[in-house]
Amino acid sequence: MNQTRRKFIKLGGLTTLASLSGLGLTLFNCESNDDVSIDENNNLNISGVSIPSVVEVDRNGQTTLTGKGFMVGDTITFVSSTNPSSFSGTVVQVSASTFTFSIPSTFESNTYKVSVSRNNNSLFLGNILFYVVANTNIPDVDGKNIKGVVYSNGEGVANVVVSDGYNLTVTDTEGRYYLSSNKKTGFVFISIPGNYEVVNVGSAPQFFKRVSSSLETIEQKDFSLIKVQNEEHVVLSLADWHLANRNNDLEQFTTKVLPDINSTIEKYTAKGSKVYALTLGDLTWDAYWYNNNFGLNDYVPYMNKVNAPVFNLIGNHDNDPYFSNDWEAENKYRDSIGPTYYSFNLGKVHYVVLDSVEYVNSGGSQGTIGSRNFNEMLTNDQIEWLKKDLATITDKSTPIVLAMHTPLYKNPTVNASGHQINAKDLSNANTLINVLANFSTVHVLSGHAHINFSVEEEQNIMEHNTAALCATWWWTGRNGYANNHICKDGSPGGYGIWQINNTDIKWRFKGIGLDENYQFRTYDVNSIHITAANYAPNVNDADLENYADEYASPSTNNQVLINVWGYDSKWKIEVSENSLLLPVTRVAAKDPLHIISYEALRLNAGAKPTNAFVTNKTTHFFKVNATTADSTLIIKVTDRFGNVYTENMVRPKALTLDMV
Repeated sequence: MNQTRRKFIKLGGLTTLASLSGLGLTLFNCESNDDVSIDENNNLNISGVSIPSVVEVDRNGQTTLTGKGFMVGDTITFVSSTNPSSFSGTVVQVSASTFTFSIPSTFESNTYKVSVSRNNNSLFLGNILFYVVANTNIPDVDGKNIKGVVYSNGEGVANVVVSDGYNLTVTDTEGRYYLSSNKKTGFVFISIPGNYEVVNVGSAPQFFKRVSSSLETIEQKDFSLIKVQNEEHVVLSLADWHLANRNNDLEQFTTKVLPDINSTIEKYTAKGSKVYALTLGDLTWDAYWYNNNFGLNDYVPYMNKVNAPVFNLIGNHDNDPYFSNDWEAENKYRDSIGPTYYSFNLGKVHYVVLDSVEYVNSGGSQGTIGSRNFNEMLTNDQIEWLKKDLATITDKSTPIVLAMHTPLYKNPTVNASGHQINAKDLSNANTLINVLANFSTVHVLSGHAHINFSVEEEQNIMEHNTAALCATWWWTGRNGYANNHICKDGSPGGYGIWQINNTDIKWRFKGIGLDENYQFRTYDVNSIHITAANYAPNVNDADLENYADEYASPSTNNQVLINVWGYDSKWKIEVSENSLLLPVTRVAAKDPLHIISYEALRLNAGAKPTNAFVTNKTTHFFKVNATTADSTLIIKVTDRFGNVYTENMVRPKALTLDMV
């Protein structure tokens, strides 16, 4: 291994591989096999093996790893974990604690199961991702203070976009790039090309390198890519985690949310899709960074439990509440997570991640948490960078998926005829819309609102506001509460599943702990009467009526409400009674299950419900009037992709905390 590029650092029983390409060290997790079992007859007598998870190698070169008991002439075998290929090298040198082996001339970048064999005995050492390096000896160029090579399998990769968040360039035919940078963001990053991946640290893709602030210093930052096939892929959109070490959120995440996410990842991986995760901001909760001693660094270990690459996005609650300057408030995010805006490609889809929050935080200062207020907008610097980034995409039919925390549009309303009324939320929404105007297909993914809604105001743009992973800030699942997981609009706490095949894109929302086909919930309004006696016995009816709204009074009109959280303009809702279709009307309504799961139980505990957390009217509700109070309704919901979801609604149907 080229020791001018890499070195090993021994940390107790753990070996880490440290990149020396920047002033900061990028550490890669490693497998320590100090107590690895010996072959049955103990003929190899190998011990003290420490296997790094990532190693860069030169073809026809040599690589040194840590381990005892190796002998010159031992065979090192590499068997690919992803295809039928295999290679072998020979141990050429040993010391008391290391062994050096040769790399074959035809060796390819990949993840390998590595074994050592001698005579008829062999021993598995571990799994290693090997990168074959390219020729990275490139000259300086006047006026360029960042340079590097983007390569895969020992060869430079052309036309890869490289940026510092302000300026942008592309690699030449040999994978080389040069950039004149103001080094303000502290990063240089690539837009990962389609059908490639980068190494992950934990679950975080390392598409960026940190740079110094010295404009005079010329820095070389090389990027290694691994060739994959991801034209068929799945992205899980994970909005609003709000991990803060409160409301037993860490327990809820670990025991309920995480197993659901990883089960979905396993399901689609088994089908042959590459799976990725994309957070939509509010990974943490700024109000509790210092009060609960839980911030972005504490979020990272939980993110790393997700069994897929996780692309992160900054939300308003991921800013440092001790700073009232937006840039300074973002510094801890940059330190712990990475760039606040960037792009990448998966297959034939271009993804853009933006920071839609200008953190104001009036009154914030060192040691004092401010009001944590903010503006919903894109900075001019981001807009200008976005124009440059999108200009590199010459085929304007390329699907664009643009992710940001706060939504482009407000929660819609409906008029008396059920027609959706939209209003922009982002203060410079028109500017963003104009930047995207040349692309035929744009999907905007947002979070922040803890509800589901979609907007199709522009011909080429569809926004998907995604309900929260944490539901109502972990309240309804808190110990002693409703023991369910429900958002302010009645959507189950959950996440989006985006299935992409080439340029064909399909999506739907999945509730935590629920089947993907669970897409709506029905309510028999005759059976709904939200009173203190029924749902909050420790309070008076007058206290609860303010939140129960229309459900505070009994009803006998045989009305049924259907909450279809994934609804958009291409969905169809049909209801029949005794084989006759009933008229269905779209309405704005409050979800009664959320009222009894949050407001009623907070009041019952002697607390006032937080205004931002209470049930709000949403427009993915539909009402029908049955002819009798006890008829069974056949409800059929068809989404835009032709998937059909049904319920035989037996009435009366009670309103209970555990209803589905």
